[in-house]
Amino acid sequence: MAKRDYYQVLGVNRDASEEDLKKAYRKLAMKHHPDRNPDDKGSEEKFKEAKEAYEVLTDPKKRAAYDQFGHAGVDGMAGMGGRGPGPEGFGGFADAFGDIFGEIFGQGRTGARGGNGVFRGADLRYNLELALEEAAFGTEAKIRIPTLEQCGTCHGSGAKPGTQPKTCGTCHGRGEVRVSQGFFSIQQTCPTCQGKGRVVADPCKECDGAGRLRKHKTLSVKIPAGVDQDDRIRLAGEGEAGVNGGPSGDLYVVVQMKPHAVFQREGADLHCEMPIGFATAALGGEIEIPTLDGQAKIRIPAETQTGQVFRLRNKGIRPVRGSVTGDLYCHVAVETPVKLTARQKELLREFEAINLKDPEAHTPRSKGFFDKVKDFFSP
Repeated sequence: MAKRDYYQVLGVNRDASEEDLKKAYRKLAMKHHPDRNPDDKGSEEKFKEAKEAYEVLTDPKKRAAYDQFGHAGVDGMAGMGGRGPGPEGFGGFADAFGDIFGEIFGQGRTGARGGNGVFRGADLRYNLELALEEAAFGTEAKIRIPTLEQCGTCHGSGAKPGTQPKTCGTCHGRGEVRVSQGFFSIQQTCPTCQGKGRVVADPCKECDGAGRLRKHKTLSVKIPAGVDQDDRIRLAGEGEAGVNGGPSGDLYVVVQMKPHAVFQREGADLHCEMPIGFATAALGGEIEIPTLDGQAKIRIPAETQTGQVFRLRNKGIRPVRGSVTGDLYCHVAVETPVKLTARQKELLREFEAINLKDPEAHTPRSKGFFDKVKDFFSP
């Protein structure tokens, strides 16, 4: 079957630019790619046909031969230093196909080189330290970050106002050149334009031709209530400026929790150590403890021991991605009195003497422990 006209295959005019060819090819390849049309021979043939047309028309020598002699002018050129199959055949085609592959599988080419050396700006990270109260209830923080911003004088072109960058004469705007090494031909970054595809003859004095300037900017970040350690807040477009008109990267604000004087956080729950006096632990009583939203009272039953835990429901934190508020757990620590007066010592000795008369009744844990120790050392 006779081959169709390559321009007709791609649906473009004969004076189409390389960018027009790339857009047309990407559209057809997305539609007819075999991974999207399994077991469809018709789509597979159309995909191959579009690929062949794109490879020929984006190679200046092949395109000139095709325009003059038609298919007869290029039928014998594939694989002979052109952009046909093989290691040397991945110039502009590889760029276009890489974009298509990313769209098919949902993988954007973040930071990759596009046409004319267009780069997406780098993403940035900022570690933001928050107090527990700020994380629990939310806040608004001002942050100052160093970044690369588009030059306001040349608007990112790198060229002096009134001038424009020119297409690189070495790589003809592709950003890559083909280098022959023996029997092999490989693609590498153009040494003249460093992969940008354009050169600046008269650079902008403000940015020295870079198109970007290093500056500091202040941003206001809204912190939602309930954030926790290592949670990330994305500020779209607040990263570094792109190159040659590329989109800006994003800024990721990463939460870092400061240690708290009273509470320790575990997810939505809070924990605290609750010291109580010797007499309160033995006789019972009522004490006040702090919570994130004020004071709360806890009734301590008589004979409370160190290590007992009291739970206050819904006195924890409501997580940013949840609907249930956590609890506050109070861990009892019975405090031994210090700096005793003579009278206090006298009373404690009297108290201890009474305990020793019936240790099983008054200190069962101690009695049980020493009985086990005695059994352990008995022959």
